[in-house]
Amino acid sequence: MNEQAQHNTAGSVLLASLMLPGLATLALALPSEARAESPPEKSTLSLKYGNYQDSESGWTRVTVNAPQVYLMTPIGEQWSVEASGVVDSVSGASPRMHTSRSGASRMEDDRKAGDVKVTRYFSRAAVSASFALSDEHDYNSRALGLQTRWSSDDNNRTWTIGTGFSRDRIDNQSNGVNTAINQRKRVNEIMGGVTQVLTASDIVQFNLTRSMGSGYFNDPYKLFDNRPDKRNSWIGLARWNHHIASLDTTARTSYRYFSDSFGVRAHTVDLELVKAVGPWTFTPGVRYYMQSAASFYFDPVLDSNGNYNTAATMQRAAAISGYRSADQRLSAFGAWNWSMKVAYALSKDTTADVKLDLYRQSSSLRMGGGSPGLTPMNARTIQVGVTHQF
Repeated sequence: MNEQAQHNTAGSVLLASLMLPGLATLALALPSEARAESPPEKSTLSLKYGNYQDSESGWTRVTVNAPQVYLMTPIGEQWSVEASGVVDSVSGASPRMHTSRSGASRMEDDRKAGDVKVTRYFSRAAVSASFALSDEHDYNSRALGLQTRWSSDDNNRTWTIGTGFSRDRIDNQSNGVNTAINQRKRVNEIMGGVTQVLTASDIVQFNLTRSMGSGYFNDPYKLFDNRPDKRNSWIGLARWNHHIASLDTTARTSYRYFSDSFGVRAHTVDLELVKAVGPWTFTPGVRYYMQSAASFYFDPVLDSNGNYNTAATMQRAAAISGYRSADQRLSAFGAWNWSMKVAYALSKDTTADVKLDLYRQSSSLRMGGGSPGLTPMNARTIQVGVTHQF
């Protein structure tokens, strides 16, 4: 896409869900019950279509349309294969803040991404290997992952370890900006986790991930952007699923902590409720996110209309020696995301679903206050799909 800014954008709910880092395709799921390791009994085919749109101050910025397909099938008695693919069609106006392009400029691009995972099952263990790729005209990524998990004799505890790495290439010569010519970035990750069944109604999980990145971390579409060539991070994730028998409802809760060498510290709290009513399943959810600013982030100077004051911002940037960035993704802000998913069982093997996400990002939503001068952003994601087992 014409804006590398779309990568890892906190407000882009749909795009973030489609990113394919080294360990993403080996994500550790929190099961609803204890079970021995074995391949699935049936194949699963899922078709989904997503539409994402964001805006700021009533001005629509970016629209993404994304058809997706997922297939999982057992192979014999000891193997399974999973594969997924997505095509993002991105269009819209470039964000008018923190960009070297004007608010009137347009961007259009297609991103093609996919992954394959192969799993070998043993009596109380499983080993998975994955490959993922993502291609667009100015950004290409390749990733590999390997994960092993094994269970206790009573299947009430499962340990997991995994490793992954990605290799990215950034080159924006094709759109005439020419600020990133054949640049490279690499990220290596290791992860460990444990899942424990506490009671018939409670299951918990804790994961710890270490990510070590080096190479090109600048955004070539941002003015005054000069970032370190290394970015290391720690990610801690805790989950708790609890079934409320009196309501026949399952509560899914999680807390995620992120800390990196840029100085960003982030907290995410998530809650979902799953309620089945006959053939219907309702899953409302809410998520709160907040982060601190990177150590080298600086606030741009805006005019009375909230647009860049280029001369004043350049003067401010020139006074900063070393690393600097006015990228709003590195600022201090908070965000709420409200979601509702409704699924309907068409038959015992086929389910249709629709999900709506509403996102609001603003510096004022951060506890303790955020970076000044940021325009609040809103985003909306709609996803419809059908899943069939056979």
